[in-house]
Amino acid sequence: MEVYGIGLPESGPSGAVYRNIAHLGARIALHTADLGHYEAARELLAEVRPDLVYHLAAQAAVGRSWDDPKATLVNNVSAQANLLQAIVELGLRPRILIVGSADEYGLVQPEDLPIDEETPLRPMNPYAVSKIAQDYLGYQYHISHGLDIVRVRPFNHIGPRQGLGFVVADFCQQIAVIEAGLQEPVLRVGNLSAQRDFSDVRDVVRAYHLALTQGQSGQVYNIGSSRAYAIQEILDRLLSQSRVPVRVEPDPQRMRPSDVPVMVCDNNKLRAHTGWEPSYTLDHSLRDTLAYWRQRVGDRDQRAV
Repeated sequence: MEVYGIGLPESGPSGAVYRNIAHLGARIALHTADLGHYEAARELLAEVRPDLVYHLAAQAAVGRSWDDPKATLVNNVSAQANLLQAIVELGLRPRILIVGSADEYGLVQPEDLPIDEETPLRPMNPYAVSKIAQDYLGYQYHISHGLDIVRVRPFNHIGPRQGLGFVVADFCQQIAVIEAGLQEPVLRVGNLSAQRDFSDVRDVVRAYHLALTQGQSGQVYNIGSSRAYAIQEILDRLLSQSRVPVRVEPDPQRMRPSDVPVMVCDNNKLRAHTGWEPSYTLDHSLRDTLAYWRQRVGDRDQRAV
């Protein structure tokens, strides 16, 4: 089976996305196309004619969406609109996974917990608005054009190769740099009181596959562990693995204009329809992520020498 990657320009040869899949080597046939340009997306889909589409191309950083809301909205919505319209016009009939986000739920009330798929959507940042648009655009193409679309709303996921701009990757990178003696022993943090539902990326990817291949067309599924951890606890677990003493200091630049106190997933629908179960513990995920960043920092240090 050939696996095709279709990405946006920032996923190009010098981009982090290419580095993150370098280990796959000859196992994939990688093509690039700017999904923001309809003709480019259409030409590539006409060539590939996929049976399964995992649509994850998006600007995924909440912080960046505050800095440039328009770019996030245009990027995320137009890329998907071009993809779906090209599939319709080419007469293709793939099964399509639209990846939304738990951020769509936004201002969650205590009585909403745990969050199931019927919880009202109350977006609190531009990224969340863009993901709601993607979510409902997928549903609209399912209703209006009969496309075989399944939607998912993943909660926080962590693990090796996650880029900076996400809390666990940021913590692990800072610890690795401090251990290497490349930064003063101060770890700068944002809001530590927020509680989030963390899953290992390897479990999340398996959930994507199960949702796409076994989920019901037109349905939406939450993906999460159904357990919330305070960011403070995540940090404490990572600091317990640090090889050197580290001092923690708040960083105003890491504070978001709005933050929901608790986000925890109700994953019963996904379990019932696909049999998915998480297999990685939080400590396993944190250990692997820290090991990844230690290797990244070590490799960079060796190149500098």
